[in-house]
Amino acid sequence: MLAIIALVAIFAPIFLADQATGLGSGPPNSGSTPEHPLGTDTLGRDMLARTLVATRPTVLMAVFATGLAAFAGIAVGVAIWLAPRRVREFGLRCIEFAVSYPTMLVAIIIAAILGQGILQVVIAIAVANTAGFARLTANLAARISTSEYVTTARLMGVPTLSVATRHVLPNMAEPTLILIAGAFAGTLVEISGLSFLGLGAQSPAFDWGTLLNEGLSKIMVNPIVIVGPAVALTFTSLAALLVGDGLAAAANPRSNSTQARLVRSSEAPSSAPVPADAVLIAEGITVTHESSGRELVSDVSFTIRRGEVLGIVGESGSGKSLTASVVARLLGEGLSASARRLELAGTDLLGKVSDRKLASSIGLVYQDPGTSLNPALLLGNQLTDVLRLRLGHTRRSATAKLLSGFRDVRLTDPEGRLRQYPHQLSGGMKQRAMIASAMSPDPDLLIADEPTTALDVTVQREVLSVLKRMNTESGTAILFISHDLGVVRALCDRVLVLKDGEIVEQIDDTKHLTDAKVKHPYTKRLLAATPVVSLPDRRVQKEVGV
Repeated sequence: MLAIIALVAIFAPIFLADQATGLGSGPPNSGSTPEHPLGTDTLGRDMLARTLVATRPTVLMAVFATGLAAFAGIAVGVAIWLAPRRVREFGLRCIEFAVSYPTMLVAIIIAAILGQGILQVVIAIAVANTAGFARLTANLAARISTSEYVTTARLMGVPTLSVATRHVLPNMAEPTLILIAGAFAGTLVEISGLSFLGLGAQSPAFDWGTLLNEGLSKIMVNPIVIVGPAVALTFTSLAALLVGDGLAAAANPRSNSTQARLVRSSEAPSSAPVPADAVLIAEGITVTHESSGRELVSDVSFTIRRGEVLGIVGESGSGKSLTASVVARLLGEGLSASARRLELAGTDLLGKVSDRKLASSIGLVYQDPGTSLNPALLLGNQLTDVLRLRLGHTRRSATAKLLSGFRDVRLTDPEGRLRQYPHQLSGGMKQRAMIASAMSPDPDLLIADEPTTALDVTVQREVLSVLKRMNTESGTAILFISHDLGVVRALCDRVLVLKDGEIVEQIDDTKHLTDAKVKHPYTKRLLAATPVVSLPDRRVQKEVGV
């Protein structure tokens, strides 16, 4: 879109100048015709040609005004926070005073003082927009200037200019580029507005605002004459905003240099047989921190059969959630992962997998239902998103399916819950709703990442019973992550014990998850750390009145 604008700005004045400025190229005040799609003005000049030719001066004015405002505002905002305290306080008060006035009002006042003309309008709009850039930059610099790396640089004697250009500005590039793009779009409107008021381009020069002013008197009898400049303004503004978003994403050092990757390992998959009813086959999962090269998960392999609940236990930082994130293809930034084989219900997850396939194959239940739900949206709207947007359900069918899930998890008043916000539900109810949502696409695999940790013990039991019952009824395989061996013993069929990203023990029957049966010392320590509640003997009970 922006390339189209640039090409028009370059070539339209070269090839269409005569049609745009010459007299008598068509009948005056003509409506839309094949020769003049956007009609003609009072002098018979083609409005389409005039709109295209006006692209160059309008865009150039917006570019210079935005550039001046951005340069001055960013310089002021950064300098304020690198200046001494008293200067900083005075500068902040000045910025607050400046932004208290509407930008367009300030621009009109300055343009009226400077007089009519293109240069005067550019200066007026640049001055009016400087305060906005200074305020945002000062707010960003306030946070960055107190960071340890900036403090260290200043203590080491790094010059103030170098601190600003090397440490402060690069870390505010993303929001700044978005602001510049938004300011450019706003400047286009402001320039056209001032020209519309007669303060901008003067005859014989013209821009989009001038064309809108000329067409205003004929809007009731020949409205087609204002369509060209109005559409041009909208199109160019939208192009600027979209390009700003793209530049901001490219300028973000975190997202630009630390993209999460999942690749196939160069090692050949194992030839060991797998169960015929295996839903998930994971072999050789390895997760590496890209910047340090340290392996966080090392060669983890397991399978989950249909209707089976596999538990992964270990202390915090043992790699449980990282392993699950690889299976769900939700690996975090700055991490890369590889596997020799990763298949879910016959789908190779190491290849290209559509969002629709992932949405229908994997359900996710997170640790804290309070942070998993958007507090600003009704439950019915947000919990049917996957069904509607990825799986093609209508709103009616998606709501009916979610209601069925609410009933399956024994959620009271399921119809009423659809019209409630998350804060109106208890923790247990929210987790039941999350389970119902995760199960609504009938997934092959449900990943439950410590789903009971944030709940009290009574609600934990209720949620576990829901998971177990749904696993039994639907035959969905479950990957259950927890550090609570008591919970794992009650729910899971098999258990993997992770320590420092490696499987140290595999227990094929949770009945053997006892101190006498397990072998690895780490598993024994986990069991020893599990609290046990025991009742006193009958004699002591009588003494205390139990």
